[in-house]
This record gives sequence, structure tokens and C-alpha cells, in this order.
Amino acid sequence: MLTQPSYRSLRNPAVAIVGGTGAVGAELIQCLVARDFPAASVRLLASARSAGRTVAFRGEDLPVEILSEGSFAGIDLAFFAADAETALAYAPHATAAGAIVIDNSSAFRMDLDCPLVTPEVNLETLVGHRGIIANPNCVAILACVAVAPLQRRFGLRRLQIATYQAASGAGAPAMAELAAATQAHLVGETYPPKVLRHPYAFNLFSHDADIDPQSGYNGEELKVMAETRRMLGSFNLPIGVTCVRVPVLRAHAMALSLELDAPVAPASIREVLAEAAGVRIVDDRDNNHFPMPVEAEGQGDVLVGRIRRDLGDPSGRSVALFLAGDQLLKGAALNAVQIAEQLLIA
Repeated sequence: MLTQPSYRSLRNPAVAIVGGTGAVGAELIQCLVARDFPAASVRLLASARSAGRTVAFRGEDLPVEILSEGSFAGIDLAFFAADAETALAYAPHATAAGAIVIDNSSAFRMDLDCPLVTPEVNLETLVGHRGIIANPNCVAILACVAVAPLQRRFGLRRLQIATYQAASGAGAPAMAELAAATQAHLVGETYPPKVLRHPYAFNLFSHDADIDPQSGYNGEELKVMAETRRMLGSFNLPIGVTCVRVPVLRAHAMALSLELDAPVAPASIREVLAEAAGVRIVDDRDNNHFPMPVEAEGQGDVLVGRIRRDLGDPSGRSVALFLAGDQLLKGAALNAVQIAEQLLIA
């Protein structure tokens, strides 16, 4: 894992969290506490429907304030854990007030003036930021943590990904729908979908992002391709992605095939990944124990296993992997806090 920096010689920032009552916002709050982030103060900002609520933080109850253009006076660091529309509307007001923005939405991810950062992958891109830093798509983060060290060591010609994505990627309402639908199914009741388009309990389906009529890929798949290329610094890298929603609460899993520059033994792949920041090897063939969402949940590493040659490539250059990582932590909140930590020691 990345070394957690010391803040003893640094100024403690005043922090705002936009979307502090949502799934990612709640995880941000927990990450700040767990990592002893040196916030001088924390302001929680949300829509009017959350006004009047309080959220526990370090032994006190923080009030939830209504987000407005003037909410960022005196704020040094603003985490945005809301949708792209909110980020586009309010991030400029935050930067105008002097805050650095770390945005978890898709609003700025392909804006070349805004670094798209996973610290284990491309930390150097933080240099020269202009006030807004984009937190990548959760799938792209988890994949790149495993893929980047292999690309650096062996080169990368092609990447194929199939995802098994948890409810948390669609937010707290989808997580609640999965729980309610499962309870209904177990007692023989019908539960009509309200948040997602299809029945969720004991089912899986193609990610519900809109389909691009020309390519046939959905919006999630296209985002993963574009963001992965950007973080790996390889804008022409051939990537294929199929994204699937599965009935898991909060940890994504993926099957990957990487075509490298030359044949590489699985033992060499394992050796590189064992030394990679943010990766933990879970690859016990004797006991058929490999990465699982239930073990990825609640911790910050990307679990990687099923390390083997991809026999579908007759050239011998391809290796296959399976990984799992917590979508709300490393796929969202933890990555954002790690970016903030690196800003404070820059």
C-alpha cells in the first residue's frame, strides 16, 4: 500500500464534502477518520432534502448544510461526491474561492486541464494541476492498479476486461434495492425494480448505462476504455470491455487478459504484482482460493489472483488475471483521500 504521509509540518486544511450524505460521501468521512487526515474543520454540503441532518465525525455531530455558490468561503480542499451536473455547476465556485477540488464524478475526467489520478499509477500527473483533480471511474482505478506495474515492466499491447460490478456503483439507492429485492425473493414476493431497470435479486445483467448506437458499447464501458488509456498514458491502446452488474453490495470483480510485448511466465507476473503498491496477491491454487468481493470489501487493496497464461492467445504473450476491490473505498473515497494526502506533502 502507499505510505501514509506525516502531516506534522503542514497546514491543516479546511475541508468540504459535497454529497456528504451519499454512499461515497459517507465513505469519505470514514476514510478521513481512519487515516487521521489533518482536517482543521469539515463542512458537509448537500441538497435541500438533506438539510437538517447531522453526521458523526470525530466525536461531534456535523450539520448538513445546503450547497450554494457561497458554500466554499474559507475552504482549502473540497471533495465532490455528487453527480456530474453538480460538479460542473459548483466546482468552479469552489476553485474561485481558493479551494482545490477532488471530484468523484465523470465531469472532468477527460478534460486534459484536469489530472485524472490514481496515486499508485500516475501520481506524477498531479504536478501543475489547475485546481480541479478528477477521481477516475471505479473500474478504471481497480484495473489500473493491477495493470500499470505490468505495463511498466513488460509493456502492454492489448487489454480485455469483463467486469462484475456491485450495487454500490449505482449509489446507496441501488444497494437498498438489492437488499429489499433479495428479502422479497426469499419469501416468495415480487419486487418491481425502482432504481435499476431489471430485477436484481439472484440476477445479473449488462450495466445499465445507455448504449452507444454506433459502437454497441454502453457508457460505462466507453468511460473505462478512455480513462484507462489516459491513466496508462497510452491513448491508442486496444481495449475491450464488457460491464455486468451482479448482485453484490459494494466490491467489484474483474477478469482481465493482457497481451504483453513478449511471453512472460506467470511466476514473473506474480513477482511484479507482489511488489506493487495497492495490490495484494490472493492466488491459492491448492485451495481454489482467489479474489472474492466478500474479502475485498472494507479494505483498500486490490486483490489479484488466477494468474495464468491466456491459452486463447497462440502467440503466448497474453496472461489472464482475476481481481476484486472495494468500489466505495479504493474505487472512490479512498483514492480521493490518497490524492489529498499527496497534495499535502507536495
